[in-house]
Amino acid sequence: MMRKDVNKPKGKTSAYAFFVQTCREEHRKKNPEQSVNFAEFSKKCSERWKALSPSDKKCFEDMAKADKVRYNREMRDYVPPKGFGKRGRKRKDPNAPKRPPSAFFVFCSEYRPSVKQQYPGLSIGDCAKKLGEMWSKLSQSEKQPYEEKAQKLREKYDRDMVAYRGGGTYARNPGSSAQGGDEDDDDEGEDEDDEEEDDE
Repeated sequence: MMRKDVNKPKGKTSAYAFFVQTCREEHRKKNPEQSVNFAEFSKKCSERWKALSPSDKKCFEDMAKADKVRYNREMRDYVPPKGFGKRGRKRKDPNAPKRPPSAFFVFCSEYRPSVKQQYPGLSIGDCAKKLGEMWSKLSQSEKQPYEEKAQKLREKYDRDMVAYRGGGTYARNPGSSAQGGDEDDDDEGEDEDDEEEDDE
């Protein structure tokens, strides 16, 4: 897990997040001793939010706008420490070995071109969904070759990391999607997760 700059300004809070905070406070006042079932609570909040009229939502939207102004102001003055990017995350070393893909990502790298060819108008998300459906229909024996390939890539990654940390050399293949290129997308998404965590 990459380190975060603790001094980085708190992320923007959405109108819905302000609404959820209000719901939490209401619940605590009414049921101070009762623990919250998060899944059930989130579902109820979502239903209540959808049922609100635009005028009822306006106060939360105004709070979100004010918080956005606060965030933008603080980010203007924010100077990340050395080694951190503007978003407050420690920068990746471009020379570090790429993380190995899972068996599913090995499967995706092999079948994505044929899915795109078969369904040319498919969005990235729908393409991933289609690949997920195909993967789930495979039997364990059909998944085995991809799991073996993923295991070999994991072993190579472990060896490369030993060499990398020890100052040795390793062979990196930047052009191969099976070397973990697909999973790098997960890293990009982690910033989104942080934003959501900050929202709450």
